[in-house]
Amino acid sequence: MAVVSDQATSICSHCDRAIPSTNLDLHFAHCSRNLEKCKLCEDMVPRKFAEEHFLSTHAPVACSLCSETMEREILAVHRGENCPKRIVTCEYCEFPLPAIDLFEHQEVCGNRTELCHLCSRYIRLRERDVHESRCNGIISNVAESSRNTHTAERDRGPPRRQPQEFSKKRLLFTIAIAGIAVLVGSLLFQRKV
Repeated sequence: MAVVSDQATSICSHCDRAIPSTNLDLHFAHCSRNLEKCKLCEDMVPRKFAEEHFLSTHAPVACSLCSETMEREILAVHRGENCPKRIVTCEYCEFPLPAIDLFEHQEVCGNRTELCHLCSRYIRLRERDVHESRCNGIISNVAESSRNTHTAERDRGPPRRQPQEFSKKRLLFTIAIAGIAVLVGSLLFQRKV
């Protein structure tokens, strides 16, 4: 029933805790009747809360964005870094969109051009950082293709801009435009039906 560890205490064979030797029999009766050891974490849990303990601590959970099932411990990391439906922002226009759509969006968005105010040339957004670091401000009337970049630059790929924080105004504006588009679309759909 119990293993004696020293003169004053004994180890309960059910919960593995040191119990005063004089109370061991009473403790063991209570402990074995009311507590059980979780098979996963080995914590002692009241029998009536064993299922609740499992559900709140060990049961697999589904991501609310993509519905993938995983262990509870990695859910926060999944939502923040790995979920394909987490919201990320485009490095060129700062538009928030699902991560799964980011590459395709940036392929198009990075090909947009902006005027360089130093040399008065139109520069692709994906090439803007390299251009700004090398632009000497000399106005050139010669139209150059972005294909004239050095092969080493092309192999390296476009430099990544650090995403800037988008303002609350911009976010609210985006949400408002999306809401208006949904409203207009639903009105047009009702008329056709």
